[in-house]
Amino acid sequence: MEKLRRVLTGQDDEEQGLTAQVLDASTLSFGTRVRWFAICFVAGIVCSLLGTALLWLPNGIRLFALFYTLGNIAALASTCFLMGPLKQLKAMFESKRLIATLVMLLCLVLTLCAVFWWKKKGLAVLFCLLQSLAMTWYSLSYIPFARDAVIKCFSSCLE
Repeated sequence: MEKLRRVLTGQDDEEQGLTAQVLDASTLSFGTRVRWFAICFVAGIVCSLLGTALLWLPNGIRLFALFYTLGNIAALASTCFLMGPLKQLKAMFESKRLIATLVMLLCLVLTLCAVFWWKKKGLAVLFCLLQSLAMTWYSLSYIPFARDAVIKCFSSCLE
């Protein structure tokens, strides 16, 4: 009964320690964080490549959309090990990343809807493409002046 009281009142140090470790990656050693980042990132790339390879199979569009979307989710989740899930979520929804984050998350969901519920192959491929573009734009926001450089490059190409 005492154990239950400590857990309910938040006084159980063991439970809080585990929760704190999960919510704040800085409690993990640097080597562990980098290792898990690499594992998730590589798993994301492998899933995306596997999905792309499966696209060419008969009726492979479902597997393509599923693996490609899982790959992007794994790649996105990998950064949680570097900065922690709470910091990652806060960073994702900062004003400079908000639109890219929302488009990316919406396209993740719409890709799966297009292939599993609506059964529209063309839409699934389009949403996968938009996933990649949104993920790229989101990732560029972490590199100082990268978005400005991309905009400048494209605007000079269009002139």
